[in-house]
Amino acid sequence: SPDDLLPRLNKITNAYKELVEQDPNNKVLGEPDNYYQLYSHEQMIALSKEEQVAEPRTLDEWMIPVAKHLNLNKVKYPLIVAQEYGWNIFRLSASAQLALAQYEHANVLTSTEVKQVSQVEQTSANNQSPTWKIEYQNNQSDSTQTLEVDYLINACGFQTGIVDDMVGVEAKRMVEFKASYITHWQGAGGQIPEIIIYGNRGTPEGMAQLTPYPNGYYQIHGMTNSITLFNDGLADTNEQSAQPQLPAKYLNYINNGWDQQVLKARSQKAIDYVAEFVPAFKNANTQNNALFGGQQIPGEDDTLRVADVSLYSHISYARAENVKASSTLIAADEIVAEFTKLGLISDDAHINEHRTHHQWTYLQQHNHADITKVAQLLAKERGFPTDMATINNCITSSGITSN
Repeated sequence: SPDDLLPRLNKITNAYKELVEQDPNNKVLGEPDNYYQLYSHEQMIALSKEEQVAEPRTLDEWMIPVAKHLNLNKVKYPLIVAQEYGWNIFRLSASAQLALAQYEHANVLTSTEVKQVSQVEQTSANNQSPTWKIEYQNNQSDSTQTLEVDYLINACGFQTGIVDDMVGVEAKRMVEFKASYITHWQGAGGQIPEIIIYGNRGTPEGMAQLTPYPNGYYQIHGMTNSITLFNDGLADTNEQSAQPQLPAKYLNYINNGWDQQVLKARSQKAIDYVAEFVPAFKNANTQNNALFGGQQIPGEDDTLRVADVSLYSHISYARAENVKASSTLIAADEIVAEFTKLGLISDDAHINEHRTHHQWTYLQQHNHADITKVAQLLAKERGFPTDMATINNCITSSGITSN
């Protein structure tokens, strides 16, 4: 029932309200009391008769295209609208690239594989903290190079366990191969919010999620084993290794790209699944790519998909498992606090104030156009439509429905 979601929504509203009370700058999603709104069947019928607005500003205006396109007799009421922003992975990546370029001592090595990590023997009695030697190889070179660091942070995504094994640290985790699909549909008649149809994960009635991008591109999640999930896509650790072993075919997809026949078939199933609730979406077209990969799941509970930072101060090692991009700043804050405790960085009050509020210089030195240029290049290099790297020029919100 949609009512089952209300306690969680109220909990989020109260947490947001507390954050705004602590610091007015936290009010980035509008007024806390307006975080979510309920819509009855009668309200949706009335909205379906309204004219769509080119640049929606209010929740009612965002719900007009939903009312026009959603099968209003196939969902439970009330419908729930939550006012949130979407994160664009191409623009996030571009922002990170531009930020790192500002720092003289930040060196990013791409097309490079870590071959071995080992502790360095200490020769000085004054230096009690161990250091690490990283042996790595660029794919354009036959020789192995080395780098020595004071502190090693393992943030290797679904391959985190490989470095854990090198370091000699045991960890329990899972890895799941998942995919979402890129489609194109011009039938919305303008901007439409993200639509989520709730259902039981892993069943034929799993959640359907339609995420809009500019110029008619849509990303689809269908939480069934024939769309986003895979029957044999979940792996966990064993006694010999901290790295879960996905089936070889999924590693091949990650390293070399999809089998196009399988990709097209699953993309079409995703379109058909959404069309059950948004009938006009049956005219959407499949595209030649998907957003996919191995998702790390810290711990042994595959229903708990939260970020985890593990600190091993005695060996100057940390593991950051960021399941969601939105958890990255929290993980970074924990590691910065660790650096401060160990004396690796200054405990300067002015600097810490900037760190706490995440006020980085590059944010003032780059604008929308700078980020768009890099984001479009990244999308093109990875075989995605460059439109997916742009943003809609108005405030957006998320629509959540329940079936």
